[in-house]
Amino acid sequence: MSGRGSFRVAAVQATPAYLDRDATLGIVAEHVTRAGADGADLVVFPESFVPGYPDWVWRRTPMDDTDWYARFQEQAVEVDGPALDEARAAAAAAGVWVALAITERSSSGTLYNAVVYIDSSGDIAGLHRKLVPTGAERLVWSNGQGPLLTVVDIGGVKVASLICWEAYMPLARAALYQKGIDVLLVPTWDNSDVWGPTLQHIAKEGQVFVVGVTAYLRGCDIPRDLAGADKIYGDTEDFLSRGNTTIVAPGGEVLEGPLIGAEGTLTATLDLDRIAAGRRLFDPVGHYARPDVLALTINTTGDNDD
Repeated sequence: MSGRGSFRVAAVQATPAYLDRDATLGIVAEHVTRAGADGADLVVFPESFVPGYPDWVWRRTPMDDTDWYARFQEQAVEVDGPALDEARAAAAAAGVWVALAITERSSSGTLYNAVVYIDSSGDIAGLHRKLVPTGAERLVWSNGQGPLLTVVDIGGVKVASLICWEAYMPLARAALYQKGIDVLLVPTWDNSDVWGPTLQHIAKEGQVFVVGVTAYLRGCDIPRDLAGADKIYGDTEDFLSRGNTTIVAPGGEVLEGPLIGAEGTLTATLDLDRIAAGRRLFDPVGHYARPDVLALTINTTGDNDD
């Protein structure tokens, strides 16, 4: 009897054209084209890659960032608009899926930390919004409103995302395990030493493949026409994000990475049969579950787009 086969993932650790949506989407298209030529089935990008992660919220006085926020809001992505056309065309031409982490601007102007899925025909196939922004991120991003905990099916492979510290939410992870995911994408800004072990823990807990993707960004990448940029950012040695991209197999084996201190793309061919093999010993929603003692209810009543 034949197995489930394999699934090739490309995790892109790149530098965005910071707070420049269109230029960054051009970078996205270039990476999608290259990954497609390398045989990828899915290309994954770091947290808020378009138009860039709002790092200044951790460095400036709270709310003293009017021009920074205005630029960020202006350069955010309206998913239903034409902004994603270049990335969609690249996905269709390459015949690959893309999981693009963005700052999404809703029709009302509210910003969400999100992942938009583009399928191999260039169509928008799904959207996930981060449930809770972390700490100072709440100055720019709203709590996610539906769609939440989205699972997409890529040729029989179930894929979902938890963004950065959203992955530390046990019930969010359990909800995705309950939905039967095979691959968990974790676009992040976390550069800490404990992040890699976190990804390994999740891979073993869920017996899933985990793809953690981080950006590479330095002070010299920050536009100097933003007020006070020279005061809070240095040059090439001032790392906003050194990168921490890692791909982990069910059970916790690190397949690729961590990639630290440079741009690059980590590519791995995922042997999908490893999922069932791992769940023979530990299946968190199967034989290792005790629904008579513990049960999870997922509330979908608020899962509506605005």
